[in-house]
Amino acid sequence: MAEVATSASSSANSSARSDQLLVVVDPVARRLDGESVRIAKDVLSAGAAHTKVCLPDGPEEFARALGRRGSRRPVVIGDDGALLRAVALLHRRRELAGCALAVVPVGTALGLARSLGLPTGAVAAARAVLDGAERRLDLLVDDSDGVVLGAVGIPPAPLPVPVRERAQTHAGTGPGTGPGGPGPVRPWLRTCQSLVRTLAASRPARNAVPPGAAGPARLRVEVDGATLVDLDQPVEAVTVTPGAGGVAVVEVRPLPVGARVTPLTVSGRTVTVSGAHFRYRADAVVCGPVGTRTWVAREGAWGLTLPAG
Repeated sequence: MAEVATSASSSANSSARSDQLLVVVDPVARRLDGESVRIAKDVLSAGAAHTKVCLPDGPEEFARALGRRGSRRPVVIGDDGALLRAVALLHRRRELAGCALAVVPVGTALGLARSLGLPTGAVAAARAVLDGAERRLDLLVDDSDGVVLGAVGIPPAPLPVPVRERAQTHAGTGPGTGPGGPGPVRPWLRTCQSLVRTLAASRPARNAVPPGAAGPARLRVEVDGATLVDLDQPVEAVTVTPGAGGVAVVEVRPLPVGARVTPLTVSGRTVTVSGAHFRYRADAVVCGPVGTRTWVAREGAWGLTLPAG
């Protein structure tokens, strides 16, 4: 794992904040968008009194770097997966309460980052790290000690594949076929890649399979001990999200029989879903199968640096 330490010049950066930053760059971000990573590092290094940059090669080094941050404020450069990994690590160490996390979103999976209010441009996101303010946010903790920042979905509907990722996949722009691979890209292959990117960009992003492809489920959904829907009522989907004030917002869409059925929406601190073994999506991760799972809402459990105002 490479580490680089830089200090801002007092003459050139008289207005720089006195922060000491630990910048952890996710390896996926370095591979997918090295230019944005470079820009973010330059802005952070110029705007902070002292910046230590870590370049972990995998999850273990990522965890080790975050665990050795000392008094430095942690900044993660990466996509939603890197953000979730950092929060989960801090939660397992029981360090979320005393840590304000900052994130510069870089990558293709940035839906969660956008929903949390993070800028997705490298310069704007890095400036928000330097000039923004900490905001305490709610999250969900399940009975296996997993955390959820955005939403739980049952069944786990597939996530949309970003246009850029689809184009690269179909064009075969992986290691060995593009820049940085073992061989040059042949002109005819480059032409095909350009054509595929053009065709992919002209079509809207869509899920690989329809969200309802998993079929109806029979689940018991309990909110604060009260049964919202039982096993005798098939449901199309269940969604659980962290709400304001330390509550979880639960939406259940019963399977319509004849007439359209209005979704059921309630709020509570504890949500338990049980039934036949089921899978669910927690943010970007598919979990299960499980026979029962309980989520508890925790108010202001983690801190995120967001743009001021």
